[in-house]
Amino acid sequence: MEAKAAEWKKEEVKEIKRLLDEYNVFGIINVENLPSLHLQRLKHNLKDKIYVKMSKKRLINRALDEMKKENFDKVKEEIKGIPALIFTKENPFRLAKLLRQNKSNAPAKPGQIAPMDIYVKAGPTPFPPGRIIGELGQLVIKTEVKEGKVSIRDDKLLVKENEVINAKQADLLSKLKIEPMKIGINLLLTYENGEILTKSILEIDDELYVNNIKIAYQEGLNLALAIGYVSKDTIPYLIRKASKEINVLENLEKIKNLEVEKKEEKKEEIVRE
Repeated sequence: MEAKAAEWKKEEVKEIKRLLDEYNVFGIINVENLPSLHLQRLKHNLKDKIYVKMSKKRLINRALDEMKKENFDKVKEEIKGIPALIFTKENPFRLAKLLRQNKSNAPAKPGQIAPMDIYVKAGPTPFPPGRIIGELGQLVIKTEVKEGKVSIRDDKLLVKENEVINAKQADLLSKLKIEPMKIGINLLLTYENGEILTKSILEIDDELYVNNIKIAYQEGLNLALAIGYVSKDTIPYLIRKASKEINVLENLEKIKNLEVEKKEEKKEEIVRE
C-alpha cells in the first residue's frame, strides 16, 4: 500500500510539472469556502480558457522545488488555504478579469462585510401580514398591506458598504432573496516568465486604469502647452493657439488704427470750423 501511495504522489508531481511546462501562465488559487458546484460551473464555462488542477499543498511545493525556475520559491510563500493551480494561455490580467466576471451572487451571512451599500427596495413582498411586519419594523423598514401582501413603502439602506452584516439583517435579506455577496475563485497570484503578480495588482480595474492614463495624458498635455513645450503632440495645439493670438493682435491693430483715424477726422473737423 505504501508503495502504491508513493507512486501516486510521484505521478501527481510529474503531472503538475508537465502542466507548468505546457502553459506560459499559471496562478495559485485558494478554493477554501468555495462551493464545489461553483467551481465546477466555472471550470465548465471557461474550459477553453483555463485548466484547474486540484492537488495537495505539499505536492505542489515538491513540483515547484523540482522545476527550480526563477522565483518559484516566492510562489511557495504565497500559497494559502486550500490551494490549487490554474493554468492559462491568456495574460495574467485577462485571467483575473475572466475570474471576476464569473463570480456568482450569494446570500449574506452574519459577520460578513458588506461589499457595497445594501438596499431593500420599495415594493411588494411574497409575505402575508404577520410576523414579517415586526421583523421589518425592527430594522426601521416601513410597510403597508396591499392586496393581502406586505409591501415595503420606501427604499431602505439596510447595510452600508464595509459594515458588518448582523444576524437579523442577514436573515431578512435571505427571506427577501437578496444576494449581495459575490463568490468566486480567490486568485492569490499569477506567474509568467519569472514575474509574479499578486492579488492587489491583479484586482486593478482595467477601465479605471485606462481612465487614469487618459487623465495623466491630458494633464501632461495641458502643462506642456502652458510652458510652450514643442512635441508632436503639442505642435497642432500650439499652431492653433498662435493663430488665435495673431488674429487677436490683428484685431487690436485694426481697432487702434480706427481710433487713430477717428482722432484725425476730429482734428480736421476742428480745423475746418
